[in-house]
This record gives sequence, structure tokens and C-alpha cells, in this order.
Amino acid sequence: MASFLSGISLLCFGASYAVAWGLELVKLLRRSGVRRLLMLLFVCAGFLAHTLYLGHRAVEYSVTPLSSSFDWCLVAAWLVVAAYLYLSYYYPEAMLGLYMLPLAIVLVVAAAFADRTPFAAHEALRAWGAVHGISLLAGTLAVMVGFVAGLMYLVQANRLKHKRPPSPGFRLPSLEWLEKVNSRVIILSAILIGLGFLSGIILNQLGRGGAAVPWSDPVIWSSALMFAWLATAAIFNMFYQPSRRGRKVAYLTLVSFGFLVLSLAMFLLVDSQHGAGGGSKPSPEQALLHVEGRS
Repeated sequence: MASFLSGISLLCFGASYAVAWGLELVKLLRRSGVRRLLMLLFVCAGFLAHTLYLGHRAVEYSVTPLSSSFDWCLVAAWLVVAAYLYLSYYYPEAMLGLYMLPLAIVLVVAAAFADRTPFAAHEALRAWGAVHGISLLAGTLAVMVGFVAGLMYLVQANRLKHKRPPSPGFRLPSLEWLEKVNSRVIILSAILIGLGFLSGIILNQLGRGGAAVPWSDPVIWSSALMFAWLATAAIFNMFYQPSRRGRKVAYLTLVSFGFLVLSLAMFLLVDSQHGAGGGSKPSPEQALLHVEGRS
């Protein structure tokens, strides 16, 4: 398996994205369902190879995983393709690949010329710490927006069911609009929390030793539980169409908010080495000094 992964090169997924972009250009001349399917197959094949390549890099350089200019270009390209696949699912007729795939191709080409030397440990810690904090913050905000949209949907649905006229100065968006918001937020929050959780794992690898958080830490397993729920809800929402309609999608966002509350409670109230809860945890400054001392 290791030899197979080491055989994957930039050319494998870079060429796949380039062929897919070429097929997208051909669509300008003539529409074809077969051509679109072929284009998506090339993108998915490239994305799979891209993912395996990054995973192999993370394991190969476990001291500073995905922490070089080379890796950051590839991670950015991976995120662009992931966003393209997500948007293409909801907007199949839009020619998004015409604009998004060139960005991924340029980033892959840039990676070919980028420095592969891993950053110093303290630089990697700062970089991944920024990704961890920003993605978790954005994911938390997305879950909260979904919670509000879910509540609004239930209130609006109850009002229409009982044929009550809207109160003056208290108008809510339409049920169709709230459905779309809830459905999109479920997937967006899963992506952002997943990115935050993955970057947290990488930070833990960087901080192995005195600054690492044990995997049994309540904040770690509650965050893992929240991500598992969001990923399950997102997959359910994407592939089971009735879950995007009516009260079902609103209930999914409400349950997601419940998992968020659980994670925040663990973060704030339970003795933990992660965040503000525990007395024995190292501060961010102490963790950084620890890593700098090892580098």
C-alpha cells in the first residue's frame, strides 16, 4: 500500500483536473450529458488521488505534517476542488469548473516549484493553529445560523399550518428559503468543523510531548462526536432528498446545535488540557515555547 501511495505524483491529479477543464471548455461548443459525466469522473479521480497524496505526505512527515510551502499549495488546491464538487452538486447546470478548476491547476503547478522543506516546528504550529481556530469559529457560526434558521422554519410552518396572519413587524422568510439555508448550513458546518478537527489532530502531532492533548481529553472526544454527527447529517442530507424538505432539515440543524452546546460545555466546564477548562493545561504561550525548544 505504501509503495502504491508513493507512486502518486502531482502529474496524476494535476492532469486529471486539466482534462476535466478541457471537457468543460468543450461544453461551451456543445452540451452533452455523457461529457459532463466524464468530466466529473476525471475530477473525482483526481480528487481521490490528491487526497491520498496529502494523506501519505501527512504520515511521511509526521513531525511537521503538511507544513511546507509545497503542502500548503496542495491543500489550497484540494479545498478549491472540494468546493467545486460541493457547488456542482447543487448547481449542476452552472459551468463552475470553467472558473474553479484553473485555480486548482495553477496551485498544483505552483506546488511543483514550491519549497518542500517543512517549516520549523514553531512556524507550523502557528500556521495550523490559525487554520484550527478560524475553521472552528466559522463552523460554530454556521451551526448557530442553522439553529436560528431551523427555529424560524418551525415557527413559520406552525403559523401557516394554523393559518395565522403574520404579526405587524414580525415577518419571516419563506419556508422554501429557510429550507435551502438549513440544507446548505448542514454541509458547510460539517466541512468547517471537519477542517478544524483535522487541523487539531495535526496540531496534536506537532505538540507531541508536554504540549500535546491526550486523546482521552473530554474536549477531544466531544468534538469528535460533534464532527461525526455533522458528517452523518451532511451525507444523509446530500443523498436522501426528503431530508432536505420540511421539518426534517430543521430538526437536523437543531440536533447539530445540541452537539455544539455539548462541545462548548466540555470546553468551558470540564477539566481539560484543551482550552479554558483545565488547571493543568499549558497555555498557548507555554505550548509554543515547548515546541520552539524542541525545534
